[in-house]
This record gives sequence, C-alpha cells and structure tokens, in this order.
Amino acid sequence: MGKVSYGVAVIGAVAVAGVTAVLIHKRIKSCGKWARAMNVLKEFEDKCATPDGKLRQIADAMTVEMHAGLVSEGGSKLKMLISYVDNLPTGDEEGVFYALDLGGTNFRVLRVQLGGKEGGIVHQEFTEASIPPVLMCGTSDALFDYIAEKLAKFVDEEEHKYQQSPDKQKELGFTFSFPVMQTSINSGTLIRWTKGFSIDNTVGQDVVNELTKALERKGVDMRVTALVNDTIGTLAGGRYTNKDVAIAVILGTGTNAAYVERAQAIPKLQSSLPKSGEMVINMEWGNFRCSHLPLTEYDNALDAESLNPSEQIFEKLISGMYLGEILRRVLLKMAEEASFFGVEVPPKLQTAFILRTPVMSAMHQDKSPDLKIVDEKLKTVLEIPNTTLNMRRVVVKLCNIIATRGARLAAAGILGILNKMGRDTPRELGEKTVIAMDGGLYEHYTEYRECLESTLLELLGEESKERIVFEHSNDGSGIGAALLAASHSSYLDDKRSEEQS
Repeated sequence: MGKVSYGVAVIGAVAVAGVTAVLIHKRIKSCGKWARAMNVLKEFEDKCATPDGKLRQIADAMTVEMHAGLVSEGGSKLKMLISYVDNLPTGDEEGVFYALDLGGTNFRVLRVQLGGKEGGIVHQEFTEASIPPVLMCGTSDALFDYIAEKLAKFVDEEEHKYQQSPDKQKELGFTFSFPVMQTSINSGTLIRWTKGFSIDNTVGQDVVNELTKALERKGVDMRVTALVNDTIGTLAGGRYTNKDVAIAVILGTGTNAAYVERAQAIPKLQSSLPKSGEMVINMEWGNFRCSHLPLTEYDNALDAESLNPSEQIFEKLISGMYLGEILRRVLLKMAEEASFFGVEVPPKLQTAFILRTPVMSAMHQDKSPDLKIVDEKLKTVLEIPNTTLNMRRVVVKLCNIIATRGARLAAAGILGILNKMGRDTPRELGEKTVIAMDGGLYEHYTEYRECLESTLLELLGEESKERIVFEHSNDGSGIGAALLAASHSSYLDDKRSEEQS
C-alpha cells in the first residue's frame, strides 16, 4: 500500500512539474512575443521622432523649395501655381453671386447674397447632385450640359427673390478640383482627370470655356469670373471675415496650402504686376519632400504600393487618407512577427486601407478606463474579438505616434511659409497673421489639431501666441468661390466709377 501511495505521489509530482514547465514555457514564449512587439513599437517611435531641430530643418527646406518654385515651372517639388487671384474679398462686396463646386462624383451649386460692409453674408443656399456614372466617361458636352441643366433649375427657383439688374450677367465662381494649368483668373486647361472620370475630349481644353458653352446651350445668362481650388477658396472665405488672414491650409483626406505673396517676389510671373501688388499662390505642398522627413519602412512600402509612387510624400505623412493605413501596417507587422493578436494573423488586418483615419481618431480619443472604444473598433473593423487592456494601450500609443508626427510635420510646413513671408518674427507692433484652416482631419481629430497648433507656437516662441492665430474657415470650395466671383466681378470698375461721381 505504501509503495502504491509512493508511486501515485511520484506520478502526481511529475505531472505537476510537467504542467508547471509548460506554463513557464508558455509564459517565456509569451514574454518573448510581447518583447518583440514592444521592439517593433520602440523602433517605429524612434524613426517617427520629430525633435524641434529636425522640424526647423524641414521648415527651412520648405522655404527653399518655395523660392525655387516661384522662379520657374518645374524648378521645385512644389508647383507654386500662380492662381491669378490678386483681389481677395474685403467685406465690401455686395450683390448675389453663385458658385459651382465640382470636386468629384457629386457637385454643389450655391447662391450667396452679400450685403457689403455692414451686411456680410445676408443669405446663402445650395443644392447638391450626383453625376451619373455614364457621364463620367462620356463626352465633355454631355457632362457640362448636365451640370448646366442643374444650375439652370437652381437659378430659376426663387429667382424672383433677388432683384438683379437685367442688363448685368449673373456671375459664378467655379471650384474645379482636378489638375488644371491656370492661364488667368477665369480660364484653365485640364491636365488630366482623376477620381474616376475619364472624358478624353475634355483633356487639353479650357474647362471654363466648356462650362460657358454649356450654359449658353441651356439658356443660362451667367459668366464665370473666377476659377479656383478649395484651398484658395478657404483663403478667400477667411479673408472676407478677417483682414489678417494670409495663409490657408487644408487638412482633410488630402492636404494643400495657399498664401498671399508679393507679386514682385514671383520671377515666373510673365504678365504685368497686378494693381494690388499681391498674388495668391497655390503651393500644392502635398508633393513636398526633403531628406529630413522622418520616413519609416511602413511609409516607404505604402508609397511604393500607391497609385503615385515617389509623389505626394508630404501628403502621405500628414493627411487623413493615409494615417489610418500607416497604423494598419504597423499592427500587421506586430501580428506577423510577434503574434500580437494570437497565433493567426487577423485576415481583415491584411486588407489595405480598411483602417480609416476616423477610426484611428476615435481610438486615439478614447478616455474610458478600459479603452472600450478601442475594443469595439478592433472587433467591428478588424474582427479581432479578444484583446487585453495592455494590447489596447499599445494601439492607442501607436495612434499617438502617427498623429503626433503628422501634426508636427504640418506645423513645420506652416513655419516654412511664415519664414518665406517674413512673418516668423514680428515686423510691426500689433501685427497679426491669421491662418485659415479647413478639412475634416483638422476639424474632427482633436489631438491632431491641438498638437499642430501647440507645435507651431512652440517653434515660434512664447511671444508668438498673440500674433499667430488659427481660425477654422468653413466651406472654402463653396462660399469662398462665390466670394472670389464677387471680388473679381466684371462690374467692380463700374461700381467704383459710380461711387466717385
């Protein structure tokens, strides 16, 4: 009996030792995987670092590229396009003006009533329509006739409310968000279609002329007085309400910047200098690149696999189109090399662009003790059912690294513009520079916005708080275009003559 008891005890001890060994082995293995995951995180964080010194180098590089782009076409990675907008709204504009915003598969038509210095924007209304897919690859006449029909209907509705002089044409600002070589304030040649459009006989044509012919065919008595993009519209909208607005930055799905330049500082400007002495420059800053940008293996892979490799590098680091995708790529590496989400790599995590920036923003802004929103997003978007609190904290940490890098780089870009304008240091007592901001990323991603603003003020110094101001300027592509139609009205000289007589 004693031998049996002894044997059972020995077997039991061996079994316990075996289980303990397995648990220890699993724990060691688990610790090893966690360590590998933390190594991936640390390496990524180090590569994304944006110390102030590096940001100043990036700002200086931006300024150099701006100078080069103003000298000649193709002289810089920045296009520095002459917009031919030399009269920004002053707030004195009066009358009813229209805007057509064609930015993709939808377009909007707006009517804005301006009441001069005292009245401001008295009334505004708009309608929106989708472009049928068949027209996106049809003919130029078919597309613009469809747009003109919708515009005609909008003009007819409630037209009786607005008593416009019968001997004056209605005037329109045209926001056309496709690559155009602009030749004047109201003319520009289409370089190529994007966003799913493919209408061959429009390429190489003046898009304002194409719209004007369609308006004539549909019996709409209207003149296009300004062809603009959404960034310049944002600048115009900001200037209308605040005379100190001198820069506009869009941070949304994509990104761009525009600013007011001295006309004498634009060597490539072939025409005579404008009376205002100023010209708005459309930078197309998404294409900026310099050796100081903190690029990682994930950024390089994303760029190589994109539709436009080696282009729009700055945009791929700072804009809403790409931030969530960078997060997905880092999480995928953790899953593949450190089994971060378990033995199997979650299939959804392997799908490009499945993790959109609004999802990343929601996870980053999760303040709940157990990171409930992070847990929910991982489950619903990536179908990852079981995560620990520590794993969710890692996800939030990654969100913070990516957003912080993007926001600080955007701040460095703005510093570069201020450098070029000579507004990085105070010139006159009480002088202010207001930066008109728009775009969903800036508007809705609180951590990104706050980081951008605090970084710029940090780079400029404490005394800059009073003279550098950020202002959210809504709907530049709509109201801004109507305001530019007003500030470039064909009847401005007539009005001035009346006032002087």
